[in-house]
Amino acid sequence: MMAAKIAGLMFGVACVAGSAPPADPPKTMAPLEQYLMPKAEEIALARSAAPSAISDNAEIRVLTRNGYEVAAKGTNGFVCLVERGWTAGFSDKVFWNPRIRGPICFNPEAVASVLPAHIERTTWVLAGVSREEMERRTPGSAANTPPAAGAMSYMLSRQQYLSDDGGHHWHPHLMFWVPRTPSSDWGANLPGSPVAGGGTEIGPVTTFFVPVGKWSDGSPADMEH
Repeated sequence: MMAAKIAGLMFGVACVAGSAPPADPPKTMAPLEQYLMPKAEEIALARSAAPSAISDNAEIRVLTRNGYEVAAKGTNGFVCLVERGWTAGFSDKVFWNPRIRGPICFNPEAVASVLPAHIERTTWVLAGVSREEMERRTPGSAANTPPAAGAMSYMLSRQQYLSDDGGHHWHPHLMFWVPRTPSSDWGANLPGSPVAGGGTEIGPVTTFFVPVGKWSDGSPADMEH
């Protein structure tokens, strides 16, 4: 089942199963410099999350020492950025992995109701809050806000790096954020179903993943793994 391919379902980073990782990821935060990118490269990577018809007109945010900052203003209500490993579940091994890069474009509904939790998590990280303390704070945080109707995001970047385990880019996929609901209501995680997902570890949110056949640049994706 496709659900077996996904080890982490927290925010935007979906960790995939595969071959042995090249090195054990850190159990605590690495030096901040390892998570940062040159601004121009991060802008390009963020835009690669969705087709250019969407991302060319989206607001682009890049990670800095002070958090995510607007690098390009948008006109269509979408926000694209590159997530790091700390948007995974607290127990996920990618949490502090400085190699993780998850380009994602949120639609306007997700910008209003899902993105605030991602920004909050990053703010905590940059303030030096421990993973254990973040987990303690989360039930009373922005992550406890139900997603707005229609909240979704694009993760179609061929350059995404979601895990050290073999197929690090998994598939190009869409993410749908809904108030907590049984996976069976979407026919998710069943043999032959193209939908995977389930509830996050906290909060009134269920996230569904739907793989698609092309990357944002229009090239075909390998759907066999």
